[in-house]
Amino acid sequence: MIDSVRRVAVISLGGTIAMTAQTAAGATPTLSADDLVAAVPGLADTGIHVEVDDFRRLPGASLSFSDLLELAVKIETLAVDGVVITQGTDTIEETAYLLDLVTAGDMPVVVTGAMRNASMAGADGPANVLAAIRVAASSEARGAGCVVVFGEEIHAARWVRKTHATSPTAFTSYPGPIGYIAEDRVRIVTRPAGSAAVDPRDATAPARTAVVTVGLGDDGTILRAVGDQVDGLVVAAFGAGHVPMACVDALTDLAKRMPVILTTRTGSGPVLRQTYGFPGSESDLLARGLIPASTLAPMKARILLQLLLMTSATKDEITQSFNALP
Repeated sequence: MIDSVRRVAVISLGGTIAMTAQTAAGATPTLSADDLVAAVPGLADTGIHVEVDDFRRLPGASLSFSDLLELAVKIETLAVDGVVITQGTDTIEETAYLLDLVTAGDMPVVVTGAMRNASMAGADGPANVLAAIRVAASSEARGAGCVVVFGEEIHAARWVRKTHATSPTAFTSYPGPIGYIAEDRVRIVTRPAGSAAVDPRDATAPARTAVVTVGLGDDGTILRAVGDQVDGLVVAAFGAGHVPMACVDALTDLAKRMPVILTTRTGSGPVLRQTYGFPGSESDLLARGLIPASTLAPMKARILLQLLLMTSATKDEITQSFNALP
């Protein structure tokens, strides 16, 4: 007889969703995964069997690549229909994209959190956890990659961004959510293209990467200073991939030594390839060896670059991976 009960693992990493205000000093992570699940009204009515795991109890800002790679390996061992990761919202967009790159298969992996801790009026954690569990247990979400569920919306890991420091509706994505939850039903309206998988067990080489955002009047000094400390660099450029002329020489030198990824700081839209031709334009920088990141946001471009360097990928292999982005 086939067991028709859907099974979901809820893995807690800490963050605001697991915080309570214990002292005047502020909220800190105190709630376990059991505590989070126990606080969800209506969960028993879903018929979904939930397993819990207190994997970490850290603020989102303190999670590391090693934490998440270890988590990815753990996810592969779970005999469940889906996985929910609860964590701090500071790094949800990065965590989700990293997990999207290092988890294979069709099983839903859902990341969620809360903007209001459990001690606050209108805490959003329980509703987000319930929605995330519904998505993780659903057949509709299979094959959609890692997603972020927040405020009844389902966002693809590649596109989701935190766009407000405090609002419960902080998470958005361009061109929009790929689905939503309504009347307890999971509805997926579009599916993102698959991400190239990186085996988390292969990501063992030491590597350091950084994002440098260019600004008005930059002369390349900061680029050179950061470039001396890293193995790969992401440039968050103006508009469709432009930098001040005074930065061109620094970027030319850096691109000879390491992979330098060209992204846009705008928050949406692509890095162009051949529309502008002035010094510091996208076509000029690409001709000097920079690698375009298509529509990948700067922080997510860093995630992909870091993982590739940790697998000892060559510059040509890194270029191929970024060129394959839709």
